[in-house]
Amino acid sequence: MTPPDLLRTAPKLGQLLLKHTSLTQEQLDEALKIQSSEGGMLGEILVRRNIILPHELMRALCIQLGMTFIDELKPSDIDPQLVKNIPINYAKTKEVIPILREETPKGPVISVAVTDPFNDTLADDLQVLTGQPIKIVVSTSMRIQDAINRVYERTNPNLEKIEGEFHEETYDLEGPIDILEATEEDAPVIKFVNSLIFRAVKEKASDIHIEPFEKEFVVRYRIDGVLYDIIRQPKRAHAAISSRIKVMGTLDIAEKRLPQDGRIKIKIAGKDVDIRLSTVPTHFGERLVLRILEQSSTPLELDQLGFSEKSCKMIEKLIFRKYGIILVTGPTGSGKSTTLSSCLVKLNSPERNILTAEDPIEYQIHGINQVQINPKIELTFARALRAFLRQNPDVIMVGEIRDKETAEIAINASLTGHLVLSTLHTNDAASAATRLIDMGVEPFLVASSMLGIVAQRLMRKVCQKCKQPHTPTDFELHELALEKLPPGVQIYKATGCQACSQSGYSGRTVVHELMIVDDTVRSLIVRNSDAGTVKKAAVEAGMTTLREDGVRKVLEGITTVDELMRATHADI
Repeated sequence: MTPPDLLRTAPKLGQLLLKHTSLTQEQLDEALKIQSSEGGMLGEILVRRNIILPHELMRALCIQLGMTFIDELKPSDIDPQLVKNIPINYAKTKEVIPILREETPKGPVISVAVTDPFNDTLADDLQVLTGQPIKIVVSTSMRIQDAINRVYERTNPNLEKIEGEFHEETYDLEGPIDILEATEEDAPVIKFVNSLIFRAVKEKASDIHIEPFEKEFVVRYRIDGVLYDIIRQPKRAHAAISSRIKVMGTLDIAEKRLPQDGRIKIKIAGKDVDIRLSTVPTHFGERLVLRILEQSSTPLELDQLGFSEKSCKMIEKLIFRKYGIILVTGPTGSGKSTTLSSCLVKLNSPERNILTAEDPIEYQIHGINQVQINPKIELTFARALRAFLRQNPDVIMVGEIRDKETAEIAINASLTGHLVLSTLHTNDAASAATRLIDMGVEPFLVASSMLGIVAQRLMRKVCQKCKQPHTPTDFELHELALEKLPPGVQIYKATGCQACSQSGYSGRTVVHELMIVDDTVRSLIVRNSDAGTVKKAAVEAGMTTLREDGVRKVLEGITTVDELMRATHADI
């Protein structure tokens, strides 16, 4: 964040830190010796050794540069009108907030608190957003984020401020309700919950998190895989909000000591929305997570999801095999179910009997018989699979292989003339076989049944309306495994605009690797070789790795280097 020359060589910095912090001359001398022998920046050395705090370093730099540093921001003193033209996502991402409008001989000037005073483009962006000249002042990240949350909640027209005490009441629900039909006579808690859900669907959030703390509770949305703070409310309102949502999910509102799972079916402007509700008791109250599933959604084609043309052809070739097992692997929320649903749409035809066991059913596909798993009545994946085998199926889709019993039934089904599609939680394709063997499945069964394994992640796509051309640094070229960009290739950086809520990204795409289980890989699996050996053989046979596919999307201008590093850091 700070210019390297200021942290590394500025002789005045050490003297300022001695004057304005608890730093001693002995500690400064020791840090200077470390800098002399190991290199690095003086300020960062002192912070890393916990001799000074980050905000103390920033205060000293501000003094050196003649900039104003603010230790304390009072949200109550900030005029909400100052932030009306600055989207909250932009304010949170850039860590900026206007705090004061001052009249000067040259006209009004807006003071804006930032954490990064050395960002050259920030003042220009803020001047465009506010329409006024900008004066930069500096504060800490914690102070600015807290001010953002408190000031924006006073300006948010969608989320009503809940005042007063609420009693835990129950509300009768007769089937799916349209939450836009709430009237002025409805209780504030009902309107608040409806607003949360409506805004989440409108902003295409996949999850709503409601998290209680000592003095307040926080609502966060997960949008394109990233969590954003939306609003903070007084703690006293949490019990009523929690009870309302639990009633909607037909949960026991009196039970607050144990986790519960429920389901909410609602309509928004006539559109069916299925919400999966999960509660967990924490130290300060029940934490709720609502997973939003729009039932009218239809799966996209594989190429629309982000699979390369080569991979699309190979996957289509695999799914039209008569028997065998195909796995899609990746962490939670990486789009595995969506990929399988796209495959099922291609397979769906009158001459095929297709059965699925899912938890939950994310896409309703006409012509396919889908079973909702329900552990409460002992309808597990394994039990559903055993029943499917008596239903004369051609294709079976198992939502997830979680245990040895499910794995063995799925593999046996694939060996007895059925095509089986399923998912598994592993980091890459090569680890899938070893995971099944670790579950207790015999290596020869895994090797003989496996057709192919897709490992995938989701990366945010750079907003096409505000993306800016970018010249990669040496570090970024290293991350791309390149010495220089190929001729004619232009990469981009995320900036932010109104269309993408100032995040710089809009939508997501798949990065993937597809491992075909050929004779070489099959022999390695039979010998129970480690995942590294299997992956090496697959790469030698032509497999494109997750990281390489991500690099391809950066070079094609679909995403950014920053997003590549965020999404595939664990796969380097």
